[in-house]
Amino acid sequence: MRTGEPLPAVGEVLVSLATGVWHWDTATGLVTVDAEAARLLGLPAEETVLTEAQTRARLHPVDWNEITGVVQLAVAEGTLAEVRIRIMDDRGRVVRVVRSRSKPSFDPVKKAYELIGTLQEVTEPTPGTAAGRTAVTGDWRRSREAFLLDAGRALAEARSTEEVLRVAAALSMPGFSPDGLAVFGVTGDRLTIIGHHGQQPGDEVPFTQMSLQTDYPAAEVVRTGRAVYLSSPEQYKERYPLTWPMAAQFGRHSWAFLPLTVAGRTMGAWMAAFAYPVAFTPDERSVLTTVARMLAQALTRASAAETQRELTDGLQRSMLPSLGPEIPGLTLAARYIPTGGGLQVGGDWYDMIPLPGGASRAKRGGGRFALVIGDVQGHDVRAAGLMGQLRIALRAYAAEGHRPDAVLSRASGFLHGLADADGGADLRFATCLYVEVDPATGVLEAARAGHLDPAIRMADGTVLVRATAGGLPLGIDPDADYPTTRLVLEPGETLMLCTDGLLETGGHDLDTGWQRVRKTLEAHEGDLEELADALVQAVHGPSSHHTTGPLADRREDDIAVLLLCRQGEGGCGPGAVPLPARRLVRRSMLTVAQAEPERIAVARQQVRELLHDWACEDQVDSAVLLVSETLTNVLVHTDADALLVAEVTGAPGERRLRIEVTDNSDALPHKRRPGELASSGRGLVLIELLAHTWGVAPRGEGKSIWFELYEPQNPGKPAESMPQRPL
Repeated sequence: MRTGEPLPAVGEVLVSLATGVWHWDTATGLVTVDAEAARLLGLPAEETVLTEAQTRARLHPVDWNEITGVVQLAVAEGTLAEVRIRIMDDRGRVVRVVRSRSKPSFDPVKKAYELIGTLQEVTEPTPGTAAGRTAVTGDWRRSREAFLLDAGRALAEARSTEEVLRVAAALSMPGFSPDGLAVFGVTGDRLTIIGHHGQQPGDEVPFTQMSLQTDYPAAEVVRTGRAVYLSSPEQYKERYPLTWPMAAQFGRHSWAFLPLTVAGRTMGAWMAAFAYPVAFTPDERSVLTTVARMLAQALTRASAAETQRELTDGLQRSMLPSLGPEIPGLTLAARYIPTGGGLQVGGDWYDMIPLPGGASRAKRGGGRFALVIGDVQGHDVRAAGLMGQLRIALRAYAAEGHRPDAVLSRASGFLHGLADADGGADLRFATCLYVEVDPATGVLEAARAGHLDPAIRMADGTVLVRATAGGLPLGIDPDADYPTTRLVLEPGETLMLCTDGLLETGGHDLDTGWQRVRKTLEAHEGDLEELADALVQAVHGPSSHHTTGPLADRREDDIAVLLLCRQGEGGCGPGAVPLPARRLVRRSMLTVAQAEPERIAVARQQVRELLHDWACEDQVDSAVLLVSETLTNVLVHTDADALLVAEVTGAPGERRLRIEVTDNSDALPHKRRPGELASSGRGLVLIELLAHTWGVAPRGEGKSIWFELYEPQNPGKPAESMPQRPL
């Protein structure tokens, strides 16, 4: 080449140096090689695209695993990845050794590596020499660190003994990989096998329950706490002649037996057996010793976690009840999921309590019973113990025949007394919802102590939160009062009681969590057990099932769910029919007492929920306004309480809303003409303007004011006016 002439193309230079170029993208799983790289891989000398499986088939399996570790380390250090690779032919023989140098990069979005590198043939060390037994990367330190980093992370993430053994079996050590593994434990004075890999099922039988005094390497390791390395069958036979026949049948050539030591105590032994001779150099022994230490720590953690889970699961199972015998006309389902942290035991509970005289009548469909759900403050053994005591106390008070308000009042005094007995050092409170059920009529009488309100899923899928009167959580005030609210569960409807863990899991607050649960309730079609599973799965399933709430760092909580379905058309029993064929009726009832004007806001909210899919938003606003007016008129102009009944009938697009407000006063309302500055007198005027039809119906005692709205078929146009009924 003369001075001033252009340089030759890079490709020409690489060809002249017998150097191939390759590109590997783990996102697509494809490896592109040029003609020279293809030749070095033992393929026709032409540019080609291979899959990872096709490429892996041309490489020594140990070297393929080494590539992964070296690439990860190079990305972490920002350096080049250099590795020596043995190329295999179709018969599994090494045809050449090549050196690969590449600059890897990692895409955090795709979570994939991309490598562009070169291949160049190198002289292979003579088999059996020290050079031949060094790490295939040519850099033992970097290869060892990459392997140990991977192994440590994998073992740290293993949560059970089975997972630890699976990780240990998948370890591919740098430059030498065993084809047989076994983990030995100690029970009394006997050697046991915790798990093994690389042998056939049943091969471990002769080594099970072996005495620690036996002339066997693993037994000696446990006795002395020192590792045993056997580089050849001759060494094994010479050192352990009595047990050599047992090991000879596996056809191995080298063995390493290492102690599994934790806190200075040898808890077992780990065997790594090799199908080829291994010299066990100081570097190789260092790797094996480090892996044995990590394996011992992982097995200890897994064993402790399994013991703890068994203890807490048994404790929780002993405290959670069964739902008792089948009740004619009703279906029950319940779920309890402990929190994922700590002891996995907490204070959430549910219960079903047969009430006095109900057991004999239950067979005829008339036996009353109570449903209880609650949450004791805390997620520890103390909370679980208090939960068990409180559950027994509630059962005792219910068995005495007390009403729901009296049951909660006595339970509050009981829990407060427990705190006093402890000197108040660990004061705990509990929320609770107690619902007495009459299966014959579907009447529910609920008393609430600081707990979430119940929700009812109607036969057509509409979900309403039923506001109930409540008092302080149990244990705060021993003389607290708990008013009772009466609800009705219609045929085909489902009652849901839950703890706040169902709503707040995943960083949600009560608002966003309820929206998530409500979607599951409304969309589900299936039996009650499937609905219970769907509710838990919606908040505890894979991350793809739900979105993180606004309180992303919120601690997870226990979950308790209790479902009660009254069988009927569109319900959960044998007579249930598919959703499109259901009789579309929605009904809501609410009592507003003279001393509870704040419940007018609850009535407005229930009407909005009842009309959640109404075609015309203006009509929804009109209905809410008229409900507020009619209820206010009762509270202002009479001394009576008001009963609100709201009902939606018909198919979408042609539905009718009927609102009826009843009181026991005989004073009839009169339409007035208020002046501009008047603060009252416009109630009937608004009803006349906004309702399609309305009226006043005298009753035997009292009266009812009612009005109706009709859903427009075309929401863009006003509904046809209906003749209004005079007073």
